[in-house]
Amino acid sequence: MKKYRWLIVVMVVFAMIAAACGDGEADDGDGAETTTTAAAGDGDGGGATGEVSVFGAFSGIEAQAVQQVIDEKINAVKGYTAEYEGSDSFEEQIKIRVDGGNPPDVALYPQPGSVVEQGDLGNAIALEDLGFDIAELEALFGPYLVSLGMGADGKHYGLPTNVNLKSLVWYPKAAFDAAGYTIPTTWDEMIALSDQIVADGASPWCIGIGSDAATGWPATDWMEDIMLRTAGPELYDQWVTHELLFSSPEVTRAAEYLGQVAFTEGYALGGAENIPSIDFRDAPDPMFNDPPSCYLHRQATFITNFFNAPGDEEGASGLVAGEDYGVFGFPDIDEGKKGALGAGEMAAVFRDAPEVREFLNDFIAADLQCAQGAIEGVARISPNINVGPECYRDEIIATSAEVIVEALKVDGFRFDASDLMPSAVGSGSFWTGMVDYMLGGPESLPGVLEAIDTSWP
Repeated sequence: MKKYRWLIVVMVVFAMIAAACGDGEADDGDGAETTTTAAAGDGDGGGATGEVSVFGAFSGIEAQAVQQVIDEKINAVKGYTAEYEGSDSFEEQIKIRVDGGNPPDVALYPQPGSVVEQGDLGNAIALEDLGFDIAELEALFGPYLVSLGMGADGKHYGLPTNVNLKSLVWYPKAAFDAAGYTIPTTWDEMIALSDQIVADGASPWCIGIGSDAATGWPATDWMEDIMLRTAGPELYDQWVTHELLFSSPEVTRAAEYLGQVAFTEGYALGGAENIPSIDFRDAPDPMFNDPPSCYLHRQATFITNFFNAPGDEEGASGLVAGEDYGVFGFPDIDEGKKGALGAGEMAAVFRDAPEVREFLNDFIAADLQCAQGAIEGVARISPNINVGPECYRDEIIATSAEVIVEALKVDGFRFDASDLMPSAVGSGSFWTGMVDYMLGGPESLPGVLEAIDTSWP
């Protein structure tokens, strides 16, 4: 049990969102409830034929795993087939496809704001028009997640398919423990730890915000975690809708906290000016040098898909959770201001056909969602509250999934703010503004925030 003591830390940090689990679930033998919301209409629950094209942002081992599950659970046994295509430039490519009149049947958007836009523009098809019962979806995913896909007409255009927990800081456990470092629970303790690591001759932070056409988004995650812990959930929600401006004192303060980590001399490996050019997938690798070149990396649960020790092949690191790396919750800043920050995907539908309806039904079902969690190296977490922690092979993912599900049940979960904002901001000026901030330094902050406000449609 000694190797799993670090799990207690995660649960303690997020204890404020724990709630009692409901019971009464029927089990199919693999730990997953198989009942899902059924889409009414032309689909007859098993007789559809044809092909379904699915396009999303995740690629690599995660894409391979999802296609494997689709092949096993759908293509091998159903009358229709589905194929997933992933792109690291999804945000750019999906716009080209939709604007060009050649969208996929189903697009898995990381940005609910973009899903709503497609609904408001008349491109995406409402879940109600596909035959879904919104009350049943709310029972399956929680009201908050379902509400994120609601358009101006009151209809819903986004079907939750995946979530992740972002409020996490990763560290190289063996070296961290050997150095005598302790896990911080407050921002001040984390800064003191950073100072100690600098004094010991290393950089405390591994930070990279490069992401091809999406460069800049990891820095927005920092801002969002800090906003929850300084401004609180209510002002966070106002920020999402631009009732609270980027140039407000609250958002400015959050950006200054980010700047404390990015711009303090010796903190960020390579310096702040290089943060935009370091790919987020490569950023944590220096933690596994011997000795580590950096000790702390703030990122979501999926980052384990990209962990690699020196000399390892991509996706085959052999690193062991609880031995080679550990994780703790993003620390508190202001007393009484807490939250669990996450993100995920919402399916937007661009073609109504029996096979598309049946695919959606199958894809959100607990058995298929559970199967994704059983694949080694995959950090996908189901938003389906009937998918329990026993579905996940990785202990960290299982714990994170439990935290998210309990948070959804008590409305204590907040989605990535940039993903909820209009795409011109959320996947546009906010991303590029964070790049400008890293390159321009602390004095550039007022101009960066005012520019983002100006860009709001």
